[in-house]
Amino acid sequence: MRRELRFGLTAVRRRPAVKLAAWSLPEILPSAFYGLAVAHATDAFLGGRRDTGLTWLAALLAAAVLGAVGARQVYRRLGDLVEPVRDDLVRKVVSGALGNARADGAVARLNRQVEIVRDTFAGLILVVRSFLVTAIGVVTGLLSLSPLVAVLVIPLFLLGFALSFGLLGMAAARVRASLRADESLATSAAMTFAGVRDLTAAGAEDFAGRLVGVPIEAHAAAERSLAKVAALRTLCFAVGGWLPLVVLLGAAPWLAAQGVSTGTLLGGLTYVLLGLQPALNTVMSALGDSGLRYVVTLGRILDQSEVPQYRTAARLPEGHEVRLQHVSFAYGPTAEPVLRDLELVVAEGDHLAVVGPSGIGKSTLARLICGLLPPTEGEVLLGGVPPSELQPSDLTGTRVVLPQEAYVFTGTVLENVTYLRRDASAVQISAAIDAVGAFPLVRRLGGLAAEVRPTELSAGERQLIALARAYLSPARLAILDEATCHLDPPAERIAEEAFAARPGSLIVIAHRVSSALRAQRILVLDGSNAMVGDDRDLRRRSALYAELAGHWTAPDGAVQVLEPVPADQNQPAS
Repeated sequence: MRRELRFGLTAVRRRPAVKLAAWSLPEILPSAFYGLAVAHATDAFLGGRRDTGLTWLAALLAAAVLGAVGARQVYRRLGDLVEPVRDDLVRKVVSGALGNARADGAVARLNRQVEIVRDTFAGLILVVRSFLVTAIGVVTGLLSLSPLVAVLVIPLFLLGFALSFGLLGMAAARVRASLRADESLATSAAMTFAGVRDLTAAGAEDFAGRLVGVPIEAHAAAERSLAKVAALRTLCFAVGGWLPLVVLLGAAPWLAAQGVSTGTLLGGLTYVLLGLQPALNTVMSALGDSGLRYVVTLGRILDQSEVPQYRTAARLPEGHEVRLQHVSFAYGPTAEPVLRDLELVVAEGDHLAVVGPSGIGKSTLARLICGLLPPTEGEVLLGGVPPSELQPSDLTGTRVVLPQEAYVFTGTVLENVTYLRRDASAVQISAAIDAVGAFPLVRRLGGLAAEVRPTELSAGERQLIALARAYLSPARLAILDEATCHLDPPAERIAEEAFAARPGSLIVIAHRVSSALRAQRILVLDGSNAMVGDDRDLRRRSALYAELAGHWTAPDGAVQVLEPVPADQNQPAS
């Protein structure tokens, strides 16, 4: 909790905080004055002094107007305190997702959870400020009005607050459970929606329902637990907010015998109803709901956004050979493995094409090799070292991966192309652009200094810029995960032949038969086993590859784009 509070305090700018505190002072006056005004006005009216009573009420109105002016200025300055906190959190979430090389849960943190922290932090500022203002004003007013009334009211108020405070430990645990369930549900739903086509093709709707149903039930149970905590807070509010009122009314005859006037008793009731009750209700809600959500949510954001301290490998990667030893991977403890007991070696200088039906695990294999996913079983070695033990700089210097959706950011062509190699010379930059066939595009855009707006580029144009960036990268292992799918076959041939001629190794997730035919070796994934060989060999040994190649190639021999065959229709070679 100290870490979360320290984060909030350090994110607050000093000048806006001072201004907010200064404008809070006028609100103390009506908090302290309304009970006194009601008491004196009541006694004056009962004593026949109408003008005196009206004067007290006019003074109360003037104090309320002064407090409203201060409250208006407080809200105007609240944004200056809250928005820097949100900005700092967004930077932490984004840098944490990039530093951890994984985005699962990052969307939930960036959207819902950051907004929860921003809103609850703003609420806590208002609640703490309002509680202090009200408490100072009411205590001052009660002591000025009648110490006897203060003795009857204030201890019960503090007891209700203490009971509510005692619930915070249990409430914090249940809020954490709710947030864990929320992230689990978001991750399961996103994974299911992403694979809805494959799930439908395989007839796995029931499995998908069970996969999402478990986190839905867990989330519902967590929300029910939070509702029980809210019911207990209501009981605490009855002790601290309503019991003082009952005691004060019950003690009215005794107070009258002690010389307490009717107006003084009514003034005390006014302090309870209009001061202590709202203040207690607000602070209990803030600590038991908003405060807990702030601490727990911010804690999870900070935990997930910390870039891990990578272990220093016993040795740096020696080259860029890829070795998978009995590797299996599943997207969850109860999910079927996407890859099972896979053994593969991609030697330095090798050119490997990976083929298989859609959803069979080709992109998963690419992410395992790159260190973006840890294997469920077995070991992945990159240059003889597990990717998880390499520093990010060693990883980016060893391998580069291009996904199907190329990333291009707003900036110049030069900034996009040299993003992975800022010290590249003009000759190297020009050679990379020309090698992958991007020179006509760069010339049309206006040269290296031209501004790039990603939304104005086609998917193929974005892929060309990303291909030039990867080609220029110092990494000797390049992985193209359908990175040329938006290019026409001639442009794809130019790019792939450039990477094949580039020093190092190349792994291509193929979507056209031409990509497989250009490779030195072909890896066929079929869900039950894997085969490696060349085109001629695999057509003879693998029924799946022969079927895929048949879908790739027209009767006249023309190469076509792969139309994936559902995985359950493919049978391994006997």
